[in-house]
Amino acid sequence: MTTTTTAPASDASLGDHLFAAVQRCLPTRALSALMYRIAEIDSPGFKNGFIKAFMRGYPIDLSEAERETVEEYRHFNDFFTRALKRGARPMPSDPNLLASPVDGRISQLGAIRDGRIFQAKGHDYTAAELLADAELAKAFDGGSFATIYLAPHNYHRVHIPFGGKLRSWTYVPGRLFSVNPATARAMPRLFSRNERMVAIFDTAFGPMAVVMVGALFVGGVETVWGGRLTPPHSRAATPFHHQPDATVALARGDEMGRFHMGSTVVLLAPRGALDWQANLAAGDALRLGQPLAQVLQYAVA
Repeated sequence: MTTTTTAPASDASLGDHLFAAVQRCLPTRALSALMYRIAEIDSPGFKNGFIKAFMRGYPIDLSEAERETVEEYRHFNDFFTRALKRGARPMPSDPNLLASPVDGRISQLGAIRDGRIFQAKGHDYTAAELLADAELAKAFDGGSFATIYLAPHNYHRVHIPFGGKLRSWTYVPGRLFSVNPATARAMPRLFSRNERMVAIFDTAFGPMAVVMVGALFVGGVETVWGGRLTPPHSRAATPFHHQPDATVALARGDEMGRFHMGSTVVLLAPRGALDWQANLAAGDALRLGQPLAQVLQYAVA
């Protein structure tokens, strides 16, 4: 099983620290809202040019998407949140495997030690801060976490990694710093400072948290049960807790939400529930449906 430890010093470079310092001065909410509006412009000339320019900068394979040509998309956001063809990301045949919820890259994964989650060398944060709920965080003490970064070229829909029923979800206001590796190395408590949506699912192995973390230029976050969550990006200090109005039960691999522009997903599981795949390590690329962990034990009914 992959484990992580917190080191006393950071690996952040001077450039990383300068990048983080500049972000502290930026009107990140306003910039992200502006990006959302630009990405919704449906003028054919503008949106086609925007998409084609983006594709020249990033390795995107539209042959795996339901719509394979630029002209079929209404605007940039429609392209960015594109659906894949059925069967493009199959789930594992073993029902006891936790699957990757996204295409992305492992930032960190391992154990939650003394209630703390490892971010990067020299930086960690608490599960209570991430979930905005100290009592809820106790369910994950000594458990497991995985942090997965979605780069701009990745598929940006988020799928549930193991079947479960939605217990609650929380919108946590916050900043909108970049979540790229450079910022993670330099910005303390990055994922617990940024705006995020915390979803708690009851699964066969106990509670599972799926946290969708907003970021700079992430113009919108939405869920399948609640629709668009952001924008607007709230400045309020108090998290908004919600109970589902109706039962939301998702099977492993079902879509649960999507990002408009890139961001990060953090998964939490209870003590003893999971054993991460031995071949996984920070920096590894992932594809939706790729096995992440073996379920070791199931909750008592």
